[in-house]
Amino acid sequence: MPTDRILDVSELWAGYGATPILQGVSMSVLRGEIVGVIGRNGVGKSTLMRCLIGLLETWRGTITFMERDVTQLQADARARAGFGYIPQGRDVFPQMSVEENLQVGELIGGPEGRKLPELVYEYFPRLRERRRQVAGTMSGGEQQQLAIGRALIGNPTLMILDEPSEGIQPSIVQHICDALKSFRAELGTTIVFVEQNLDTILEIAERCYIMEKGKITRSLAGEDVNADSVRAQLLL
Repeated sequence: MPTDRILDVSELWAGYGATPILQGVSMSVLRGEIVGVIGRNGVGKSTLMRCLIGLLETWRGTITFMERDVTQLQADARARAGFGYIPQGRDVFPQMSVEENLQVGELIGGPEGRKLPELVYEYFPRLRERRRQVAGTMSGGEQQQLAIGRALIGNPTLMILDEPSEGIQPSIVQHICDALKSFRAELGTTIVFVEQNLDTILEIAERCYIMEKGKITRSLAGEDVNADSVRAQLLL
């Protein structure tokens, strides 16, 4: 079970142009947790994920990872520090093969540390079957497995996922959920994810933060993550 905080976000402000989207977000994640960030569309969830990984500049506030202030680090430096990111829409390299996409993942994590190419194929055997296939010809679910595998291959300490079940058939969603739980159980990976799919949230979230209008307004403890409570937050 988690025993210490791996991620602290304090009074985070960010946005696009002159428009603030995040308006003082604060949250913390314990080592080994699986934490959901939920709420209606347009409240700033994806913006928060982009700030965490370093793809969007922070206006004010701090992001602390493993007791290190990473607020000003670029995305590649955060990847080397132990962040893994799976964006909304998967964003694989469509003209490259599965194997080539995974090789890029080995580079993203930096030259040091344990790499997990064979473990990726164990968790996602479909990728082994299609390792020579061009990624752009794969189904949405297969591409999502590839995007997760590409992040996993660098053995991240913290994995951040934005809408992992979006546009994917239920059987593959279940496989992805099982894999994410295995990452935590077998590798100790901490997971933060944004999701709108009720079943996915209930399947993997140990607790949830609720976002409204660019702020974290409350949290759901493990015992409070149930269909009624989550549905209420998604339909606010």
